[in-house]
Amino acid sequence: MTKIRYFAAFIALAVTGTGISSQVKAQNPTSFYEEVPRTFYGGLILGGTFAQVDGDNYAGYHKLGLNAGGIMYAQVADHVALSMEILYSQKGSKSNGPKLTNSKAHEIRKYGIDLKYAEVPIQLNYFDKRKSHFGGGLSIGQLITSKETATTETPGFPSQDTLDQYKFKRTDLNFILGGSLHMYKGLFLNVRFQYSLMSIRKNYYPEFGRAQQFNNMWTLRLMYLFD
Repeated sequence: MTKIRYFAAFIALAVTGTGISSQVKAQNPTSFYEEVPRTFYGGLILGGTFAQVDGDNYAGYHKLGLNAGGIMYAQVADHVALSMEILYSQKGSKSNGPKLTNSKAHEIRKYGIDLKYAEVPIQLNYFDKRKSHFGGGLSIGQLITSKETATTETPGFPSQDTLDQYKFKRTDLNFILGGSLHMYKGLFLNVRFQYSLMSIRKNYYPEFGRAQQFNNMWTLRLMYLFD
């Protein structure tokens, strides 16, 4: 009989505790979203690129593209985390008006470089108390496809075969700097700058630019980290 009384008292206490907990959550709706500290967490990234190629005789971030993929963080200290991303990234350049070739013998009316990479950026990040963070690191990209086109006032110059002789390297190593602003719950606004550490070609057509060329790019992205 005593055991039955103890069991009944335990059930009553559990029910009462549950009721109090529900009442507190009803009075404070934000308690439904609680960020539990964890070592590993990840999310998705979607945004755009603003790119140019230094060395092609054009200036300005006129080439627009897509930057999308996933990210994983590993917490290594109270305010410090490593991050690794797997991205699809479009780079290249685009003309913004006519320009003479280096010899001044021809006018380039339209020009473009389209480069598509699979990229893996690795970065060290510092977090503030609002979870906004900034950092830097390296990114290695593997070229998926490349295309270069040019239109001049001279019919048939240059031929596509001529441009295709100056191939792009398969690997693009970049340094990266960026920051992410915490907007709401798991949503962040990310801005990043990255630049090639090595030339993206071995040589280039002397009429159209320098032998040494480098990817130069800004990205603006939304990032969502899962709870």
